[in-house]
Amino acid sequence: MPPTASGGAPLDVIAASLRRERARTGLSLTEVAKRAGIAKSTLSQLESGTGNPSVETMWALCVALDVPFSRLVEPERPRIQVIRAGTGPTVFAEHADYAATLLSSCPPGARRDVYLVRAEPGKPRLSDPHMSGIVEHIVLSAGRAKAGPREDPVELLPGDYICYPGDIPHIFEALEPGTFGVEIAEYT
Repeated sequence: MPPTASGGAPLDVIAASLRRERARTGLSLTEVAKRAGIAKSTLSQLESGTGNPSVETMWALCVALDVPFSRLVEPERPRIQVIRAGTGPTVFAEHADYAATLLSSCPPGARRDVYLVRAEPGKPRLSDPHMSGIVEHIVLSAGRAKAGPREDPVELLPGDYICYPGDIPHIFEALEPGTFGVEIAEYT
């Protein structure tokens, strides 16, 4: 059984919660300790899972981080989100039979967006370079496509994965009707 704090919460849960909430606020270890009125070394021990916080220390940290008590002592529960097929915010290409549906925008602390891309044979989707450092990942789900750098695209079949720099000219071209896949735009 994992070690627990005097209040019964597992120390690893408290440690992970403190690290997560401090990162969310963008505050330094020193600043959170100062706001909570505790020693920096105490906070460091708590974040590493080696401290044993009192209820008073936990409440002081809640005030410093502006979170409810439960947020620090209960394991984080995954947020469930479902977007049904055919729904979600979709944008269409001007010169190609191509649509991108945003499935998940970049949450705080992450640097990526997730899209469902659909295309039909005909004119390819030619993309100009995006911002510097962007990387695109595609997993083809159905159909057949050419994707990747415009000068050297790769033919993809269902289940194939490609990763390429998005800050150079690139292409997505459906080679069969009903072509679609998942694209992740990663901002480095």
